[in-house]
Amino acid sequence: MHATERSRSAVVEDLRAALGAEQVVDDADRLARLAADRSGTVQGAATALVLPRSTAEVQEIVRIADRHAAPIVAQGARTSLAGAASAVAGAILVDFGGMNRILRIDPLERLAVVEPGVLVSELAAAAERAGLFYAPDPVSAEWATIGGTIATNAGGMRCIKYGVTRDSVRSLEVVLADGSVVRTRRDTIKSVTGLDLTSLVVGSEGTLGLVTEATVTLRSAPGPSRGVSALFPRIDDALEAAAAVATEAAPPAVLEMLDDVALTAIRAHDPTIEAPASARAWLLAVTDARVGAEEELDAFERIFSEHRALRVDRADDPQRLDRLFATRRALNPALDAYTGGALHGDIAVPRGRLGAFAARAADISRSFGVIVSVGGHVGDGNLHPVVAYDPDDAEQARLAREAQRALLSAAQELGGTVSGEHGVGTEKLHALDGELSPRVRELQLAVKRAFDPKGILNPGRKL
Repeated sequence: MHATERSRSAVVEDLRAALGAEQVVDDADRLARLAADRSGTVQGAATALVLPRSTAEVQEIVRIADRHAAPIVAQGARTSLAGAASAVAGAILVDFGGMNRILRIDPLERLAVVEPGVLVSELAAAAERAGLFYAPDPVSAEWATIGGTIATNAGGMRCIKYGVTRDSVRSLEVVLADGSVVRTRRDTIKSVTGLDLTSLVVGSEGTLGLVTEATVTLRSAPGPSRGVSALFPRIDDALEAAAAVATEAAPPAVLEMLDDVALTAIRAHDPTIEAPASARAWLLAVTDARVGAEEELDAFERIFSEHRALRVDRADDPQRLDRLFATRRALNPALDAYTGGALHGDIAVPRGRLGAFAARAADISRSFGVIVSVGGHVGDGNLHPVVAYDPDDAEQARLAREAQRALLSAAQELGGTVSGEHGVGTEKLHALDGELSPRVRELQLAVKRAFDPKGILNPGRKL
């Protein structure tokens, strides 16, 4: 037996001894099926997939990995778009799907204590039953896990008002690279004792530790969601309208945009969606205010009309608003189907430079001969540029990749970032030098070494 095969066999034997055979998967075919997140990126064959049910079992897994110097990759629903949850060579894949309990909801302290495998939608529903509200709302909320959204610091459509996942995480239980367990802080609303390790772990993509429990902040239940959508003759009109809405005294709960490329793809994907061919951009502004909602809706309508909207629609009832949200949620599937393949981006720029980025995206589309769409969360400057291409055409696929890199560079040149919410994973490592100074990268790598001296936690990702 080859030395590498012997070492992998020893890892599997130790895992089975610690957890039991039913919680360890080493079948090559099954491992291959579970190796990739939505990025499709895989950097080698995993040694095993393990299914822990408790923090103590995660500790055992990490101790075994530490003993054998085996890499560890945490997995939830594998919805990551950046490659952060895909296999690396020899990895132990840790599937947190079995740690899926909502342990406690505390109405007085406005918090929930949950395991990492809980779905975002499940937590949101449980909070609602308690008369409370879990604010983070990624588009993948129906299947994304709390652990995964913490790993990537996921955002979503409500970020303009409620912030990203980090803004709703109070404390974490984390298994470190040597198998020890730490709690990052107390669960009090306020705490400035020590450094903010909670915020450091959130968004670290599994490179600093494995989250086994999260205490998250819940809020008072908002009012019913109601919204206004509008169609515009030019994307510049829509962006100017969005800027005016975003600077109103009361920020909307949602402020989303689709450009003409997205609207064309959505019409082809679902002809029932109301987006006439004359429209070149679409906006949706939503309020969930308990008081003053009528005034906010009136302001949205007025601003849209003042910025040359072709049509303004008000959605006062849940069914009508659901149809408007369906239009926005059709962005990714419609562009996936439009030409057969798509690269989904995630950049953020200062809101005042959204128009400049849209113009750069149009130039990149022409230069590389590929289709580029720039819809997304205009309320906080986070766009999701999508490059659509024919995956059966090798040259077009190559040009799509080059166009995607050019879009990342354009965002950085405009003072922005290559990731607002999807993370870095492996897909954006090449772009870090365009955004982080050598000294900042050195500091971040020093933090990584302090948490993970042997470099076994999701190696080759994030940093």
